[in-house]
Amino acid sequence: MSKPIPVAVVGTGHMGRHHVRVYHEMPETQLVGIVDLDLKRAQELADTYQTQAYDSIEPLLGKVQAVSVAVPTMAHLQVARPFIETGAAVLIEKPLAPDSETGRLLHRLAREHNALLQVGHTERFNPVVRALHRMEVAPKFIETHRISPFTFRSADIGVVMDMMIHDIDVVLSLVRAKPVQVEAVGVRVLARHEDVANAWVTFDNGCVANLTASRLALKTERKIRVFSEEAYLSLDYQKKNGIAVKKDANLDLLKLAREHDAKDLSQLAGVDFSQMVKVEPLQVDDVEPLRAELQSFITALQSGRPPEVSAEDGVAAIELAEQIVAALKRHQWELSDTN
Repeated sequence: MSKPIPVAVVGTGHMGRHHVRVYHEMPETQLVGIVDLDLKRAQELADTYQTQAYDSIEPLLGKVQAVSVAVPTMAHLQVARPFIETGAAVLIEKPLAPDSETGRLLHRLAREHNALLQVGHTERFNPVVRALHRMEVAPKFIETHRISPFTFRSADIGVVMDMMIHDIDVVLSLVRAKPVQVEAVGVRVLARHEDVANAWVTFDNGCVANLTASRLALKTERKIRVFSEEAYLSLDYQKKNGIAVKKDANLDLLKLAREHDAKDLSQLAGVDFSQMVKVEPLQVDDVEPLRAELQSFITALQSGRPPEVSAEDGVAAIELAEQIVAALKRHQWELSDTN
């Protein structure tokens, strides 16, 4: 058995604490340090997981092969750069950077120092998204909803970079095309940036995505619906389940519709349409997304393969997020009186 990889976690907030837990549990890794400006908080976590606590990254530079950066977005470059320059593999929690220019700088630094750089778009490792990718559909229209009550975390960024960025990354991974037109509306209520946003994105292959995010809802909901020529897919991230309505499984229904004109079909008005459609549950694995993500990160380091969610992916998500935020600012809620 190979020697465990020495790893560290910088930042012990909501996500960082989970990185610490999973690394501690993984047989492939040895958690050698936790870093947080709040040394007392880091020490409490270190005591729980039998490791060392620090209030700066310097003692760990050159002593770890991999590190998770789970600090506020504005500090990603400051924290990640020294590790990258030592050649360590770095996983940066989403978004990769506060802006695309900084994201491209991080990407360039990783190439220059031959360091693995993965972005923590954990939703890519959600079993629901994995199931969606296995379907290998070519999306024509995608609809996403990601809403929740305000958590008072990530108030330094808007809901687009905080929450919608998850769906932006998933949509880009499914569509695999370039955004050519972006329209959006949003509103700021509690924070300095938008708290609610809706975006309409058209891609150069004709696909359209309608994305909604809100951190002012009274409930939590995370769903995605994908429409293609082959199938309709509806998935719930939170419940980790989904359904597929496949074209080839409903040929009888399609034939019925095509052989009857509108008048004939109206005679079926009393029939329950949902009972006529053949719906299949999607096969979804029960795997913790963060565990799958960190396992993928360590496997990429061990094998020398590119990460599943690359720096290029992280930059692309930020670029589209920036286009959406720019579109939000262009939208004029109160029209001028032309009379």
